[in-house]
Amino acid sequence: MAQSLFSVTAASRQYDEAIEHKINQKTKPLGALGQLESLAIQIARVQYSRESELSHTLVNRTESSLSATHLPLSITQPTMLVFAADHGIAAYGVSIAPSEVTTQMVHNFMQGGAAINVFCRQMGFDLHVIDCGMLQPISESTGVINQRLGAGTYAMHLQAAMSTAQVHQGFALAKQLVTRHVKAGCNILALGEMGIGNTSAASAVMAALLHVDVDLCVGRGTGIDDVTLIKKSQLINQAIELHRTKLTSAEAILAHLGGFEIVQMTGAILAAAEQKIIVLIDGFIATAAALVAVKLAPQSSDYLVFAHESHEQGHKLMLQQLQATPLLSLGLRLGEGTGAALALPLLQAAVNFYNQMASFKEAGINNVV
Repeated sequence: MAQSLFSVTAASRQYDEAIEHKINQKTKPLGALGQLESLAIQIARVQYSRESELSHTLVNRTESSLSATHLPLSITQPTMLVFAADHGIAAYGVSIAPSEVTTQMVHNFMQGGAAINVFCRQMGFDLHVIDCGMLQPISESTGVINQRLGAGTYAMHLQAAMSTAQVHQGFALAKQLVTRHVKAGCNILALGEMGIGNTSAASAVMAALLHVDVDLCVGRGTGIDDVTLIKKSQLINQAIELHRTKLTSAEAILAHLGGFEIVQMTGAILAAAEQKIIVLIDGFIATAAALVAVKLAPQSSDYLVFAHESHEQGHKLMLQQLQATPLLSLGLRLGEGTGAALALPLLQAAVNFYNQMASFKEAGINNVV
């Protein structure tokens, strides 16, 4: 289904040499801006690929590829999508909070009082909250986008979390949503989530995809104690064992172990990659969605920027698997997209130095080794 719904191609490497030459000629020692330089290369590669595909501005040029780098990079209408859903496993004591808190926090988002609201206002993100399947729906008059796949997933240790049809529906809804924002001018998409119990789903998805022990994937989530941590691991192990013979594909893993918000984040990543725009990935749960997306379409990794390394135990292992170097390490474990929001100024810095910083020739600086 994912292969038929999404057509993801790699970002073109055609202009890499010219991009790197432009960066290396800036008034600085080679590599002196560190990770900002690799970030600028990635953004340039993605944006030039999109420009080529849309208008042939680059591919039809007769002059040298170096001319392509004269096109400035941009960040337009950065958009934060926060996907909310509930999880059947939450009723079995894997979190410090009951599922009702998912809805309460979404109300808080819509009233502007959560951390993600504060950071989006500060950084200039356009924030949208999507109900992917909370236990209780919220009126669309509040501004919440209704993309419900159900009233929470089933408890994955007792039965499949959802049907394959719901996975496909979630992908389609996410694609429609992302396409609307891209058509409106967004070229940087950030993903966040809200859902009591979603670290359990993300841990299960991670363990099944990477074929690693659950204990390497499970963390304390919202801050559970040792007894609850043991129970959480036991239930996830029970879920994986229950469905073991059916976990034969990434889509099957989502259906049996995932969450509605993880499904739609996966779809959003694939849709953004298809449109050739950068996707800023938040923490543990969003990275689990990225892991699924890359499994379904390996080329989608070209479009992913990982905002930070979460304090959640399994996140480092997932980042290593994805060969990702996160931009920040602040000990965050809140979710909501907060780490992704905080990383936006680094993308802006990468774009601005690429566009505005003088070259040695422009600055009249000679004899630089």
